[in-house]
Amino acid sequence: MRNLSLFLILALTACSAQSLPNPSSDLPEPYFTATASPTLTPNVVVPSTPLPSPTPFIYIVEAGDTFSELSEKFHVSQDDLRAANPDINPNAMTIGATLVIPGSSQAGAAGSTLTPVPVPVSQVICHPTADNGLWCFALIRNDTPDELENVSAQITLLDKNKAVLASQTAFTPLDIIPPGASLPAYVFFPGLSAAADVQVQLLSAIPSNNAQRLQAVLNNTVAQINWSGSTARVSGQVQLPAESPAATLVWVAAVAYDRDGRVIGVKRWEGGSVQPGGSMQFNFEVSSLGSAMDAVEFFVEAK
Repeated sequence: MRNLSLFLILALTACSAQSLPNPSSDLPEPYFTATASPTLTPNVVVPSTPLPSPTPFIYIVEAGDTFSELSEKFHVSQDDLRAANPDINPNAMTIGATLVIPGSSQAGAAGSTLTPVPVPVSQVICHPTADNGLWCFALIRNDTPDELENVSAQITLLDKNKAVLASQTAFTPLDIIPPGASLPAYVFFPGLSAAADVQVQLLSAIPSNNAQRLQAVLNNTVAQINWSGSTARVSGQVQLPAESPAATLVWVAAVAYDRDGRVIGVKRWEGGSVQPGGSMQFNFEVSSLGSAMDAVEFFVEAK
């Protein structure tokens, strides 16, 4: 029988620098459908040699994005970013606009920092929504001894003839994945309610042993799953050690799983500043996109 209340605590080191990916806190809310959402059984394709970070690709502008943050996020100079997007006004970017992320002009100097490492994608699953869309998740596991940052994957939907229906770059809800942990990279495909096959290709995963990360800790975490398993009210406390620098931004991610261990939902909550030795309460809701929710896993990051 599914536990209706889960107590999960996961401490995740975090970073005060802005050199990591900065996904928007204004993430789309999951849609829950009254009828059970069918699960795709994808043919997962993960190349043994991932695409190098300098390979150009398309990025969709999210709320809060700036040129300076994107240049740090993708390890490219602002001049190169402007040159690759001459029609984009850096001071007035529109949410949903497409940016070309060029190859880094500093690749030679950065050396091994920009070399992505192959990490396993343990599952790929898509869930249709009530508004004729498709949420797709690629669960990426960090089986290395280091934290991973700048993690992204290309998710491609194919029809029964193996023709490409759509393809987008998916990102994780937090900037880093700690050793031994798994986080889903996810993306929404509008106007597509089904696909015959799904492929995923790891684009970037960079090892990091940044000693400057803030040691944020989660305490008293609770996931109260409702009777139908469609939603969970999650709450808890983020705390910083007394010897830690102050945090100006706190993220808490909740990842929902069904009884078979499949990702069925994710939500990121964003909080403000926390002083050394201080704490912050969080309380938000995560919804299932598919079958009934059985467990919720928590992650935290502070900058």
